[in-house]
Amino acid sequence: MRALFALLIICIAVVQPALAKKKSHAIAMHDDIKYPKDFKNFEGVNPKAPKGGTLKLGVVGTFDSTNPYITKGTAPVGLSRYSEKFVFEGLMARSPDEPFTLYAWIAESVEVADDRSWITFHINPKAKWEDGTPITPQDVMFSHEILKEKGAPNMRLMYSKVDTVEQTGDFSVKFTFKTQEDGTYNPEMPLLIGLMSVLSRHFFEGKEFEKTSLNFVMGSGPYKITGIKPGHRIVYERRQDYWGDDLPINRGKNNFDRIEVEYYREPNVARLAFESGEYDYLTESKPDKQKRLVKLSKSSKSPLKIVDYDHKRSVALSTYCMNGRRDIFKDRRVREALSYALDFHWLNKNLFHGVYKRNRSFFENTELAHQGVPSDAEYKLLKQFKGEVPDEVFEKPYYPANYKKESKFREGLKIAKDLLKKAGWNIQKGVLRNVKTGKAFEFEMMLYNKEDEKVALAFARTLKKLGIHMTIRTLDAAQYEMRRLKFDYDMILNAWFAGNSPGAELYFYWGSEMADQEGSRNYPAVKNKAVDFLCKYIAAAQTRKELVTGCHALDRVLMWGHYVIPFYYNNRVFIAHRTPLDHPEVVPELPVLLATWWATPEKEKKK
Repeated sequence: MRALFALLIICIAVVQPALAKKKSHAIAMHDDIKYPKDFKNFEGVNPKAPKGGTLKLGVVGTFDSTNPYITKGTAPVGLSRYSEKFVFEGLMARSPDEPFTLYAWIAESVEVADDRSWITFHINPKAKWEDGTPITPQDVMFSHEILKEKGAPNMRLMYSKVDTVEQTGDFSVKFTFKTQEDGTYNPEMPLLIGLMSVLSRHFFEGKEFEKTSLNFVMGSGPYKITGIKPGHRIVYERRQDYWGDDLPINRGKNNFDRIEVEYYREPNVARLAFESGEYDYLTESKPDKQKRLVKLSKSSKSPLKIVDYDHKRSVALSTYCMNGRRDIFKDRRVREALSYALDFHWLNKNLFHGVYKRNRSFFENTELAHQGVPSDAEYKLLKQFKGEVPDEVFEKPYYPANYKKESKFREGLKIAKDLLKKAGWNIQKGVLRNVKTGKAFEFEMMLYNKEDEKVALAFARTLKKLGIHMTIRTLDAAQYEMRRLKFDYDMILNAWFAGNSPGAELYFYWGSEMADQEGSRNYPAVKNKAVDFLCKYIAAAQTRKELVTGCHALDRVLMWGHYVIPFYYNNRVFIAHRTPLDHPEVVPELPVLLATWWATPEKEKKK
C-alpha cells in the first residue's frame, strides 16, 4: 500500500503543471525588478513635460518599406526595429536603467511559471488600435504566428521555440515553450515574447506580409503616419486618443504633436541642412564637425544648444568585417595579418584629433568585457573546446594589433608578412599571390557613407605594402543593405551592439546556423562549436554571475578568432539642437531617448 501511495504521489508530481508566480507588473531576467507596482514613471524623464510642437529630424540614407519586421526593404525612423517606436507597441516595455527588465505595456500584467516553461499575458482592456478597435488575444496570437513564419530570421528563430499559444481568458494569452536539449526551459524566452510587437490581425491579415510596401500601416502606438514621400520623407502625428498616455512607462514621453523625418543622401548635405534650420536635432561623432557646431552655438544670435558629456553605458564594437564565406578570409592567420594593416594611432592623431580609444572587446565599456587570463569558472566552460579554439584563449587577454601607443607599425607589417607566408601567400613583383594557385590577393571594401572613405583609403595604402589590392565601392544605403543581407560582399564596415544583458540575439549574431541564413547578422560567417555553446549558455544563464562568466568566455573566443578588425570608440555623447527643444536632466548611465524631449512653449521662448 505504501508503495502504491508513493507511486501515486510521483504521478501527481509528473502531471502537475509548473507553478506560477502571482500576477506581476514586470518581469526581469534575473528577478531584480527595480520599480514597484505603483511606480509613477521611469527615471530620466520629465513627467510634467508639455505636449505640443513639431520635431523635425534629419537622417542620412533612404527607406522603401513601412514593414520593419521582414528581411526585404529598409524601414524609416519611427518604424525601424532599431529606432524608438512611434506606431507599433510591444506586450511589455524595456526599462532604460536596468540590465533586462520589462514592464507592463499592452499587457497590464503577467504570470510566469517558476521554471519559465510558460508565461501568460493579461492584455490591458483599455488597449486599442488606431481605428479604435480593442487589442485582442487573437491579435497577439496572429502576431506570433506571422512573425514566426514570415518575419526576419531572428524572429523566426526565437518564436519557433514556442510550443503552443492559447487564449485563456477574454484578455489573456498563454505561451508555452519547448524544452531545450537538456530538458530545461530557456529562462529568456518569456522576456523575448514580452518584447514581441503586437500587430493588428484585421489590418495585416490577407495582405502579402513578406513583400515591401509603403502602406500607412496601422498600429496601437502614440503616433500615426500622415504623410510619406518614398525614400525622402515620412510624417507622424500624435494620436489625441492614444490609449496608453497615462501608463507609467509613457509618462514624460511622446510629447511632440508632429514629427517630420527628412532623408538626405550625403552626411555633409545633412549637416548643411541642419545649420540652415531645416531640422532640429543632430548627433555628431566627427571631432572636427563637433568643434564647428560648438563655435556656431557661441554666436549671440545662434539658436543652437549643445549637449556634450561622457556616458557610462556599453558601446558598439565597430569593425572592418571580413566575409569568411570568401576563400581568401577562411584562414585565421590571414585575418590576423590584415589587422596589422590598420594604423590606429596614425588615424587617431591625423583624422580624429586623438579622441578615440581602441576597441578590444565585443562588450566594450561594461563588466562583460574579458580581462586578464580566464577565471576558474571561465576555464570550466572553455576546457572542453581545447584544440578547437586558439591556444591564446586560455593564455592571455586579447589586444588588437598595434594596440599600444609605443607599437612600431613597421614591425607589425613584418609580423603580417610572416603570417601570410605561413598561410601560403608570397609577394611576387609587388603582388601577394597564393603559392598553390598563383591567384592575387585582392578584394573589395563595400561602404555606404562617403565619410568612411578616408579611413578605407589609408587602410588600402597600407595593404598595398603587403602586396594586397583593395578596391573601395561606396553604394547608396538601399543597395548596401540589400547586398549586406545577402552576404554579397568581401569586407564591410559594421558594428554590433550587445548592451548590458545580452541573450538570444548573440546566436543570431554568431551562431553557426545563422552563417547560412540570409538576413542574419552573422556577417563574418562564424561557424564555431565553442561560440554556439557559449551563446546558448549566456541565453540560459540563471544568474548575473553566470551571464558575466559566459560573456567573458565568448568574448575571448570571438576576439582571438580574428573574424573582424576592431576599430575605435569614445564615450562621448554630442548633440546639437535648436532652442525650441528641451530635454530631461542628463544622466550618464541612461541612453538619450528623443521620446523624452519636448518643445518649449511659446510663452517661455519669448521670455
